Amino acid sequence: MIVVKAGGRVIKNSLQNLIDSIISYNGKLIFVHGGGDIVTEYSKRMGIEPIFVTSPEGIRSRYTTREELDVYVMAMALINKNIVTALNTRGKLAIGISGADAAIVKANRKKRIMIIDERGKKRIIDGGYTGKIYEVNANLLNSISNVFDYIILSPIAIDISEGTMLNVDGDQMAFSVASAIKADTLVILSDVKGVLQNGEIVKKISKDEAEEFAKKVGAGMNRKILMSSEAVKNGVKKVIISSGLEKDAINKALNGEGTVIE
Repeated sequence: MIVVKAGGRVIKNSLQNLIDSIISYNGKLIFVHGGGDIVTEYSKRMGIEPIFVTSPEGIRSRYTTREELDVYVMAMALINKNIVTALNTRGKLAIGISGADAAIVKANRKKRIMIIDERGKKRIIDGGYTGKIYEVNANLLNSISNVFDYIILSPIAIDISEGTMLNVDGDQMAFSVASAIKADTLVILSDVKGVLQNGEIVKKISKDEAEEFAKKVGAGMNRKILMSSEAVKNGVKKVIISSGLEKDAINKALNGEGTVIE
């Protein structure tokens, strides 16, 4: 089985192409979707101004307040059910869930996070309602996949100790799920065609080369490369980073377009 993850920009700009590509793939898959741009849009409609913070590593991410968590869950549910409806009306058997359903994905709420403030100084603030995944129920996911063609999974986890849902990073969700089920392939569909070096796509990176490559690229991509290397070490056969903005993006990635980490 393969795991496919599509980021928010891909979901917003190329959803129909993605649905066509899921249907054309000949096999079972777990599809992890983002949707940050849509969450931002809905938050603003509801009078909630989104807050973004930057980590010391230069990664910009959403700061999830209790108020925005509600919007995040609503928006992700809408995206999830729209994808499921599109697949089921075309003769496939798809189920849409979040990591909170049946406690499939457990996470701990980040109590504190370090950010770079507007003055360029490091500062520790309350962690809000974002989480770090520590457990994925692989047996349950495999059981569900025996019944359904596709599992559509939104990046929401459950914090058992605090009794709350949490916003978890979509990449973190995809890498955690793929590692737990020992996926044949994890496809990361982004708004770029792969890892770029001197303007050219790097076709292959071994898990041992990942750390060196990560030093040469931007904050978002370096994290993907390092997480890919870790996933391969944890039993995923290979990770492919490719563009999700083209037609039949999944099969194109599986057929060699993008960067392969193995």
